[in-house]
Parts: sequence; C-alpha cells; structure tokens
Amino acid sequence: MLARSPQFSQWRICLPTTCKGGKARIASLPRSNRISQVVCTAIFFSGCRVQRGWRSRSLLNKGSFRKNASLKAAEEGVEAGNFVEDIVLTDLKTKKYQGRVRTRFPPEPNGFLHIGHVKSICLNFGIAEKFGGSCNLRFDDTNPESEKQVYIDNIKEDVRWLGFEWDGSERYASDYFQQLYRWGEAFIDRGLAYVDELSAEDISEYRGSVTRPGKNSPFRDRPAEESLELFRQMRAGGMAQGSAVLRAKIDMSHPNVIMRDPIMYRILPDTPHPRTGNEWPIYPSYDWAHGLSDAIEGVTHSVCTLEFNMHNELYNWFNEKVLSLDDDSLPLCRPPDALPRQHEFARLEMTNIVVSKRKLKRLVEGEYVDGWDDPRMPTISGMRRRGYPPAALRKLCELIGVTKVPTSVIELSLLENCVRDALQETVAAKALCVLRPLPVTITNWSGEDELLEVPGDEARQMHFGKEILLDAEDFQEDPEPNFKRLAPGRKVKLRYSYVITCDEVIRGSDGDIKELRCSYDPESLGKRPPKKVAVIHWAHATQSAPVTVRMYDNLFSDARPEEAGDFLDALSGDSCKELTSARCEPSISAMWKKHQEESEDPIFRVQFERCGFFALDRKATEATSRMVFNCTVTPRSDFAKPKGRAKQKAK
Repeated sequence: MLARSPQFSQWRICLPTTCKGGKARIASLPRSNRISQVVCTAIFFSGCRVQRGWRSRSLLNKGSFRKNASLKAAEEGVEAGNFVEDIVLTDLKTKKYQGRVRTRFPPEPNGFLHIGHVKSICLNFGIAEKFGGSCNLRFDDTNPESEKQVYIDNIKEDVRWLGFEWDGSERYASDYFQQLYRWGEAFIDRGLAYVDELSAEDISEYRGSVTRPGKNSPFRDRPAEESLELFRQMRAGGMAQGSAVLRAKIDMSHPNVIMRDPIMYRILPDTPHPRTGNEWPIYPSYDWAHGLSDAIEGVTHSVCTLEFNMHNELYNWFNEKVLSLDDDSLPLCRPPDALPRQHEFARLEMTNIVVSKRKLKRLVEGEYVDGWDDPRMPTISGMRRRGYPPAALRKLCELIGVTKVPTSVIELSLLENCVRDALQETVAAKALCVLRPLPVTITNWSGEDELLEVPGDEARQMHFGKEILLDAEDFQEDPEPNFKRLAPGRKVKLRYSYVITCDEVIRGSDGDIKELRCSYDPESLGKRPPKKVAVIHWAHATQSAPVTVRMYDNLFSDARPEEAGDFLDALSGDSCKELTSARCEPSISAMWKKHQEESEDPIFRVQFERCGFFALDRKATEATSRMVFNCTVTPRSDFAKPKGRAKQKAK
C-alpha cells in the first residue's frame, strides 16, 4: 500500500502483515515519485512502515542550545516521522527540557564504523537538525585495551563524509574522568558503592542468572572508610589488575541482572590510554560513564539500539543518585525531571553482512580482507572506497525508517539500488571499458587506424582499426535463445562505431577461443543499427588504456552468516575477482585529471557503459602506478557478472 505524506512531497511504503514479500504496484505513479520495485520487495519483515526520517543536509548551525529554534519547530507543527521523533515532539510541547533538544552520537573508538552506525548517525543528527537542536560527537573511550587514535580520526572523517557536523569540538568520556572519580568517592561515602575483592569468576557466579537470584559478596558490607581507602589505593596504582573493583550497591536479588551491584571501576594499570596516557590506572565502566556523560553535557534524548534496553534502568539509577548528591555537578539537569532519558530502536540488520565490530575485527586481523576499508567490508570506509556516495546511505536510512522491531532484516539489494539511483543522478563521466578482452581481427580493414569522434559534452576520441577487443561476455558460439549479442554469422553494432559480422572463430591448442575474425560494414558509421542488432562496447587492441578492475560480490554466501555457527564458514570464495587485462578507452586518464582539478570530491567515479559504476581506488593506484577501479554497483541486468556458460576464456 502506498500513501502520500501530507507534509512532504514523497511517498511512504506501508506493508501490512498480509502483504507477502511487500510487493506493491507502482507503475501508475509519476516518474518523479516512483519507488523501485526492489525497494518494495527488499523489506521483507511484516508490518513495517517506511517513512520520512530526516533530511540529508548537515546541521546548519553550531553553538549553544537552540532553545528558541526547538520551540519554534514544535509551534510550527513539525510532524514526527518515527516513534523517537514522537517522543521529542511531545517533550517539546510539554517543555520538559525547557525547549531544548540535544542528542549525541557516542561511538567507542575500538574499530571503524559500519553500516549499522550510519542509521544511528542519521537518526541522532537528523533529530537535532529537524527540531532546531544540536548533536554532540562523544567518544566513549573507557576501554584503553582496544581503543586507538586511528579509530578516533576515522570516525570523525566518516561522520563528516556522511554530511553532518557535531556541535562544537568533539567530546570524550575521558574529559570527565576526574569528575566521575569524585562521584565514585561520594557514592562510597553515601553507602551506594563498595570495593569488592572477589575474582571475576566469583563475581559472575554470585550475580546469579535470570532464573536464579544473586547473593551478596562477603565484601559488600565492609565499612565505607575501608572501601574509600582501597578505592584511593586503586587510583594511586597500588593494587594489581583483577585484585579489586568498585561496585554499586543496589540489589543482588533484582529481577534485572544488570542491576545486581554493577561494576563501576576496574584496574588496568599497564594499559596506556590514547588521550590520557598512563595518568589513570583505573577506568570507569561503560554503564557508569555513559549516562553521566550525557547528563554533564545536557543531552536530552539518549538514543541507542535495543541491546542497551536492559541497561536503561541502571542508566536512570546512576543519574538520579548523582543528582541527589546535591553538589550542583549537573547544572543542565535541573529540575530533576530534566535528566536525559534513554530511548532504544532496532539496529540495522542486513543480509550477507555482519555488523559486529568484534567479527569485523576478526576479518581484518585474520587477513580475510584487505583492512577495515576493504571495499567488500560493510564499514563506512569500505563503502566510501568502493565508491558509494553518502547520499545513498542517507537515502537507505530514510527508506527503512526507525522501529522497535528487532527481527527486521533488510536485503542488501535495497542498499545497492539506493547506490545505483544516487550515481545515476550524479555521475557524468562515461567511458567504454572491456573487462574480459576477447581479440577480434577486422579482416576487411586496410590501412591506418581511424580516429572516431565520440558524441557528448566532453570531447572524446577512440581509435578503430584492424585489431580491436570485445568483452568475452558479448560472444557465444552456441547462443542461448535469449542471447542477442555476437555469435557466428550474427551482426552487432559497436558503440560509436561500425556494424561488424562474426565470420570465423579461432581456437587455440587447448580448445579455448583465442580470436574472432569479423568483417565491418563501412557504410554503418554514424547510423542507427538495423533492427534486432545489439549495441555492444569495445576497445582498440593497442590504443587503449590498460587498467585493473575489481569486481565484487557478497563477502558472505550465506544471507545470515551470524546464524550459521562460525560466521567465517559463510565467507564466499568469489567475493572479489581482479581483472588485470581490462582495457579502457584512452580518455579515462584525462577524465581523472580533470576530476582532480575541478572537483572537491576525492573519489573519482565513472560509468563504464553496460558494465556499471566504478570508482578509482587511489590507494591501489598509487601502490601499482596503474589505474585500479573498484566496481561500485553493476547494472540491474548484471551484464558485468560472468554467467559461466560460454565455453571460452578471456586471456
């Protein structure tokens, strides 16, 4: 079912539970408002609604809280596009936060961001933009064992590449280490925390389970003075790693296991921090630092994924207890009902990928891929290197919407269609490139090569002569019924050139096709091809540019690799094919040079006609001194993917 939004000039897709596969008729829509049929079928969870989520522009303003702008947005009747925006709009109307809207994107710098983070980035920054608020970028750098400066730098680059800008300077949980430590001491003094010397194994055992209540640690009731002394020894580096932790004193029989005396601090004496070095031998837990960092910064809506749902109660407990200390350490959270609240949404799940940093790290460290930015990786860096435009990722997030349904899975084809649509609108550079060259001799050609003018906005020329190259996929000796391209005795039109006829097939000693011998029609240049004559691309055998082309397929052959035992068993052996003999029209070098001179975009994208969209891999090109192109996305016809039927090999 398609429904038009009364506020925005675009369509929503509403898939009722009875709509199998989400198929919908769209042919009657105006061309400007059509949504690809694949979009309708790619979202295959039932009962979903794809709605307007956010605009693609980055934040227009920076600085302090945009109280007036947020109130104005509510007064002007800005509509909510999802349940999180419903909450924000309600809070604005009731003036819960005095008209403020402040969100945050809080990544842990322990790896590169992936496609799942794109949804969170667009949601958090989009809410701030839509309601006239602001969004912080804060690194939750509380685990120095896995955090690196290179991850911090890359995350900042990714957020900006997506088109967003955070409010002021980036923030860090480590900015608040001293304040968090003081609150830890205050908790001990108030009887809200204690130093526990149980081992990690015993702490886990004492905690119990969802069906079995926990039991108190023998150190739980030690005097506050003793815990305070031990905590200060921990801070001074006088205790060994694993010998003690600081725990909140809540309730060991609480039905929520997270609330059973959670750890607030642990000892990591020999692990330097990317920012603080060796200043701190103890580090706060995520639960202790995260919510309080939100409160310190005056965040109003803490939006995160559903796996943190069980932590919501602890998030509130820590903030409320700190506020009760009445030391005016949270000036942006007065009155008490102005504390930030956590709201969870379903993370992005997609077929044929994994979105766990731990698993992505295994791929990198096991050298299954060429680093975090491998074009097959679902990381933002990998997608950028492959040539994905940021507008396509924002469009994907707009289409899939924001829900609390944890079982929703998006097909990878939806992302590919968003990429294809975005590139069709923005990529102007076109060229002919033969991916799998098959030599062709024009038997009735004599004399020197002819220089052909290629029509278009930019002047391009191609050589045509006795020796040319066709793509092996465009020839079948024994053609299938629906194969319309070159075959023995059949004609094809060469793009921007002549009509040729295949007269003879030459095989080598191994039986493979080595060469085609064809004749050309000298009267066919510049004329429309005869009926039922296909048009194919080509290249000159010597007056063309040698390039390397990398064709990509799914990194995982299993649609749900995380559900099949060890996810590494689902890795595809054919996810990357490097075509080192590809030949491109010679103007490709001039196109790249012009792009460098005129465009601010560091990524050079080009459409190889009939093959798809490609992006120059600068990293590989600089390493090999030869132009290397990554296939961004193939045409919907998938011409660029070899079918495996033809009994010939391209040498």
